[in-house]
Amino acid sequence: MLRGRSLSVTSLGGLPRWEAQLPVEDLLLFEVAWEVTNKVGGIYTVIQTKAKTTADEWGDNYFLIGPYFEHNMKTQVEQCEPVNDAIGRAVSTMNKHGCQVHFGRWLIEGSPYVVLFDIGYSAWNLDKWKGDLWEACNVGIPYHDQEANDMLIFGSLTAWFLKEVTDHADGKHVIAQFHEWQAGTGLILSRARKLPIATVFTTHATLLGRYLCAANTDFYNHLDKFNIDKEAGERQIYHRYCMERASVHCAHVFTTVSEITAIEAEHMLKRKPDVITPNGLNVKKFSAVHEFQNLHAMYKARIQDFVRGHFYGHLDFDLEKTLFLFIAGRYEFSNKGADIFLESLSRLNFLLRMHKSDVTVVVFFIMPAKTNNFNVETLKGQAVRKQLWDTAHSVKEKFGKKLYDALLRGEIPDMNTILDRDDLTVMKRAIFSTQRQSLPPVTTHNMIDDSTDPILSTIRRIGLFNGRTDRVKVILHPEFLSSTSPLLPMDYEEFVRGCHLGVFPSYYEPWGYTPAECTVMGIPSVTTNLSGFGCFMQEHVADPAAYGIYIVDRRFRSLDDSCNQLTKFLYGFCKQSRRQRIIQRNRTERLSDLLDWRYLGRYYQHARHLTLSRAFPDKFHMEPTSPPTTEGFKYPRPSSVPPSPSGSQVSSPQSSDGEDENEDDRYDEEEEAERDRLNIKSPFTLGRVPHGKKKLHGEYKN
Repeated sequence: MLRGRSLSVTSLGGLPRWEAQLPVEDLLLFEVAWEVTNKVGGIYTVIQTKAKTTADEWGDNYFLIGPYFEHNMKTQVEQCEPVNDAIGRAVSTMNKHGCQVHFGRWLIEGSPYVVLFDIGYSAWNLDKWKGDLWEACNVGIPYHDQEANDMLIFGSLTAWFLKEVTDHADGKHVIAQFHEWQAGTGLILSRARKLPIATVFTTHATLLGRYLCAANTDFYNHLDKFNIDKEAGERQIYHRYCMERASVHCAHVFTTVSEITAIEAEHMLKRKPDVITPNGLNVKKFSAVHEFQNLHAMYKARIQDFVRGHFYGHLDFDLEKTLFLFIAGRYEFSNKGADIFLESLSRLNFLLRMHKSDVTVVVFFIMPAKTNNFNVETLKGQAVRKQLWDTAHSVKEKFGKKLYDALLRGEIPDMNTILDRDDLTVMKRAIFSTQRQSLPPVTTHNMIDDSTDPILSTIRRIGLFNGRTDRVKVILHPEFLSSTSPLLPMDYEEFVRGCHLGVFPSYYEPWGYTPAECTVMGIPSVTTNLSGFGCFMQEHVADPAAYGIYIVDRRFRSLDDSCNQLTKFLYGFCKQSRRQRIIQRNRTERLSDLLDWRYLGRYYQHARHLTLSRAFPDKFHMEPTSPPTTEGFKYPRPSSVPPSPSGSQVSSPQSSDGEDENEDDRYDEEEEAERDRLNIKSPFTLGRVPHGKKKLHGEYKN
């Protein structure tokens, strides 16, 4: 590890190459976010999954700063004393002056140190800190905005803490990265007080962008036409918008998570991001190559059990020819694309019925909403299923004993008499118990706002009521999945692994962790070119659909055209054979390396280099300031025939089990996987490819 304080970059073939790593033993790195140990949204996933990679690089010089909540502290944090003297002094000083600061290790991979501030304990200082913010940037916070008040307290405590640290840093330089506007006041106050720290501000979504998209505006085509101040004022978030914008302009380096959000930030926040820092995941590979396929089969069987109960009395479709699709996330009907998804399902249902397909599609909407607990009919369905299972087992045991006794006597039992009258009575009663007068419910819970719920209202309009003739069945599960649920006892990861396709046709999705998680688990997904994940895959993969990443164009097409394109993707997926889906899942899982923090952490590393060079130009010099580049690279199209599973599809859907042994006969999985393993390293190689390197078969075709 480099111990000097100079940093330089040289250029090789037009691409920058780091000649030195950051001297981490001479630096202290702080990441500040409201979601440290506090699971609220996607930022929690970013920080939690990145912690191991960052902790491995920075060791005991890496700290996370967040809010203190007693329950989170008890379940997620192991309290301990600070090893670093500057941190210990800062915690002690603040506690002596009427604050409550907690220090410990976050019990996640990497076990990073965390500094947690008790917001309520320090609320007595709110008025003074409001005055400090006004003096720093002329932003006032209304007394009734409890969330903004909490963020000001959090930011003020952060700035105070960083001052105490820099006062006793013993020559070490401090880098502080602030995530989202919730942490931004700490950055504003730190810069206003001229603290000697290098600052990075990362926005994962703009405040106003989320509001405008939720209001069904044509957001991306009118980015340069919005009156920003007017729009923020009308939504009563002007003070929050000002806090966000001030944070952006105070930071030495401004970063965001995707190209599409960078365009948005340039118009909404009036500053172009310096670095794009894509979101990654902590990817774990199984020692057995196809273990993820085995997990898919195992968890699919558990979903099939739920479906048997939910559709009892109407189970006239073959579960082996049934595909499970799902959409999950915050209940943002239009932002998350639930509107276009439902419309596409209506069209898909028409196509499958018109072609007399024997394929059935069961679609789950996993989106939390206000409910009055489980639907009685849904619970009854699971009870009926369990009762039938018990009945079948008791009859089977009795049948087996009689069969065994007959064989021991050397007799072939008479199948007409082996089941007695009691057995037939039990089975008839079991059959009668499966009779139902109503259709299977479209929701598993009693909704509080049933009549105005957007998903249920749309289902009523398009008529997807789980009828016998419908080839598309819909189930709304309005709460997060849990292994302790009496209805669908599965964790989210288990459920995703058991499904065939995740569908996320979002209109507003700065990154998109849901399709990224699908990719890592080897499950194909639908995304859009308005999501950061979709743009990232378009940039790095020549034929995303071949790798199970279907990208709907929601930026340059009308809503109806986008809906038709999504319907085409879904219909094409239904036409795949079982073998084609297996091939596609193998390819999807291989893309997981692209999303590993071990690679994507490079972009954060570059942001920190750049921050130090701007904050301390006399001590840290960096030329040029180009980030790791992937320009000119495309993850190649698979060279097997067909190039995409859709390439050999017949004109109408076939059985999931129907396979042609000669189908994809030129597909060599080991050869393709080895080529992908070589190619996956290319996007992050900062040096030039040596002259005379022989291209692999299929490489750079596109």
